[in-house]
Amino acid sequence: MKALSPRQRRMLNFMRRFREEKDYPPTIRDIVKGCGISSTSVVDYNLKVLEREGHIRRDREVSRGIELLHKERRTMVRVPVIGYIAAGEPIPVPTSDTWDTEAMDIIEVSSGLTQGRDGVYALKVKGTSMVDALVNDGDIVLMQQADTAEDGDMVAAWLKADGEATLKKLYRERSRIRLQPANSQMQPIYVSPEDVEVQGKVIGVIRQV
Repeated sequence: MKALSPRQRRMLNFMRRFREEKDYPPTIRDIVKGCGISSTSVVDYNLKVLEREGHIRRDREVSRGIELLHKERRTMVRVPVIGYIAAGEPIPVPTSDTWDTEAMDIIEVSSGLTQGRDGVYALKVKGTSMVDALVNDGDIVLMQQADTAEDGDMVAAWLKADGEATLKKLYRERSRIRLQPANSQMQPIYVSPEDVEVQGKVIGVIRQV
């Protein structure tokens, strides 16, 4: 078996992570976007190499017909569940000060979900404002500790004036912050920048069935 190029290793690692997180394989276009590759033809060429070297099996008649043949031993990571977060109207949850106290629960998740990040914690979701982003009432969101976020990131936002937190997508609009639900039946929350504090970004969702 020949040594893989850096691009091929990156593609293989991406496909493993994608499969663990989504529970189904990526499409070629998913790989283009996820690995920052210029075209589908470049991905297809490297997939042929990975197939020839015995790393994957492909069914070209199926959109997601990539099967990983050499699964790495999956390691598990313990993540503290430290409170609740509202996906709807804000509700009181532990503050940034009290989130460092004893966890209410501990869950074990695949290391592929945390991707080696430090400061990962979990929150139980209450509400349905993020259902269109596939985050439902009762789900658990994995959070990366952070005090900043890019536009469009799903965050735990602390509303200082209300002393409450909410799970929303964050957008900056001139002199205000828009906290946008992913539910067409709900309205966004508008706050001034000094009245909101990012306390973490969503990096994964554990769905409850």
